[in-house]
Amino acid sequence: MLPPLRFTPIAKARPWGAGRLQRLGKPTISGACVGETWEVADLPDSIVDGQSRVDGGRFDGLTLRALRAAHAPALLGVATPAPDGAFPLLIKYLDAADNLSLQVHPDAAYAAAHPDAHLKTEAWIIVASEPGARVYRGINPTTTREEFADALQRGRALDHIVSYLVAPGDCVYLPSGVCHALGGGILAAEVQTPSDTTFRVWDWDRHDPRRPLHLEQAWQCMKFGSAQDDGVAGFVAASTAPRREAAGFITRRLCRSGYFTIESIEATADGSIPFETTGVPEVWMTLAGDARWTFESGTVAAPSGVTVLRPAQVERGRIDASAGTVLLRTTCASPLDRAM
Repeated sequence: MLPPLRFTPIAKARPWGAGRLQRLGKPTISGACVGETWEVADLPDSIVDGQSRVDGGRFDGLTLRALRAAHAPALLGVATPAPDGAFPLLIKYLDAADNLSLQVHPDAAYAAAHPDAHLKTEAWIIVASEPGARVYRGINPTTTREEFADALQRGRALDHIVSYLVAPGDCVYLPSGVCHALGGGILAAEVQTPSDTTFRVWDWDRHDPRRPLHLEQAWQCMKFGSAQDDGVAGFVAASTAPRREAAGFITRRLCRSGYFTIESIEATADGSIPFETTGVPEVWMTLAGDARWTFESGTVAAPSGVTVLRPAQVERGRIDASAGTVLLRTTCASPLDRAM
């Protein structure tokens, strides 16, 4: 059995970063804007600062990779690991003051043909947003490949991109191959497969030599028309998400894909959620409020902004949450999902 695990966030400098992550207690980088923090990461050595380290407890300072090597059955259980055996999720916060580039990620076919690239399917959950903030997701289904190529040359890419106004709690699902951009004024939690491969398609005509486009690679991955739809809803508003209420908690189903299932859990009063071994790991993010994990060998504080990994074989315990706390639970995929 393993205890619930808290990790030290890894700050990433990004030119579009804002200042909200610092208010969540995230680390800073001298002289740079922090646009992302990686909360749970198990990436290869080729990725700089791509390994999370345990914060506190008997595994303090150990990398997620080392923990996986020593305790794989307890950590992963029956979850489907990444192709290289790594933990199957990369969990982040994104804090955008400005629009991110219009981009696309490798699909399975591209990743199979290019060993240095890795499939990337992801979802954004809106934590906070300024009035009028938008996300950009997908090319208009009626737009052809030729029409989009012409629009890119003329600087008219947005004429063919679908966008959504967002509010806290909304979820945007982004399967590999779908063009997308996170709009400015948004703080989001990001759940994704463990990949750091991104191909920029258009960068809002900023023409920054430090941020080149990757059109040759992007065209090999980019999906059009019905190929953009893999059967999972691309946008789920918090206000209309399927929900159930019990024992002082409201649970909303936001996304269920072949890689992860995401739910938000809101405490309507002070209360507790019991947990025990299920055979599949989960990642819990405290998006608002305050929570505390109590288990057989100790406790983990999880105030707003803290992420906790609940291993597949976990010590029995409970999560105490104050009224108004919002928790995001992401469950790793497993072969059992195909039987449900």
